[in-house]
Amino acid sequence: MSGQIVLRPATMDDLALLRRWDEEPHVVESDPNDDWGWEVELARDPDWREQLVAEAGGRPVGFVQIIDPAREQSRYWGDCPPGLRAIDIWIGEADALGRGYGTQMMRQAIARCFADAAVTAILIDPLQSNVRAIRFYERLGFRAVGPRRFGEDDCLVMRLERPGS
Repeated sequence: MSGQIVLRPATMDDLALLRRWDEEPHVVESDPNDDWGWEVELARDPDWREQLVAEAGGRPVGFVQIIDPAREQSRYWGDCPPGLRAIDIWIGEADALGRGYGTQMMRQAIARCFADAAVTAILIDPLQSNVRAIRFYERLGFRAVGPRRFGEDDCLVMRLERPGS
């Protein structure tokens, strides 16, 4: 692993970078059917969401989004009780894969979520076919809840309970 990850808020200055990452084959493979609408979303700052760029040594390498699925406007997760968070994460730069950045990003995102005492659990939804990602999340303590279809994607919903719950 090289470099400590720092998470910073994504801004409109990141638009070209995020668009480029969306076209990277490894990103498309893990998220083939989503249109993030970066032009609109980077201009918004709802209190139920954080969009963060991960930097290693000042170089952007990945992206993390943390949402409150009970309050998120598209209702992507359906009806959710309060006290949950959902995380999206990816490494954007292909040469940054396999360096431990994803682990650092997830640990920081998990800590951010559980810093709020009202948060009881965290959800993620990797593609069912993405066995490597599922194993990664299991190593972080996530457990399978079950399969679920989101739009055109067959996903595995996974959940991490607050430590000590």
